[in-house]
Amino acid sequence: MLTFVMDLKFKYMKKSIITAAIAILFSVTAFAADGGRKDEKGGAIISYNVLNQFNASFKNAKNASWTVSSNCQKVNFILDGAQITAFYDMSGEYMGATQDVDFKVVPFYAQEDITAAYSDYTVKEVIKFQYDVTSTSAYAPTYFVDLKKADSEIILKVINGEKPVLYKTVK
Repeated sequence: MLTFVMDLKFKYMKKSIITAAIAILFSVTAFAADGGRKDEKGGAIISYNVLNQFNASFKNAKNASWTVSSNCQKVNFILDGAQITAFYDMSGEYMGATQDVDFKVVPFYAQEDITAAYSDYTVKEVIKFQYDVTSTSAYAPTYFVDLKKADSEIILKVINGEKPVLYKTVK
């Protein structure tokens, strides 16, 4: 009878230890990841660190829509009536933001240079990249001007105070 009681205690202790180990494993896993929430596709997780940074940096953002790829966490949103896309790397660092803008927003000297040098091209798209969109003085924006003609397409890079340079030949 004594051995039966000892066997029963041992089995109970064994179950308790296994249950405790499983509970610890689950809690460590939960604390190891920063949690976050699923992106719009319902698959990848957006880091809480990134969500908190975004909410602090873009307090008045509306209609935020998140996407996570293999190399970045991206959010499309509206800020002061403008459609903006902000990018964060996978470790949660802010990389910058882009916005589609009109060619008239590109600095005037660059507009003149582009119009003179690429008169046979038409402006397809202009994207403004800026590290800090909430400040007007911290970082000057960089513009990417997509120019197209019948058989070719190029992208010029315009940095404030510099001449436009060929960034990429698309075709």
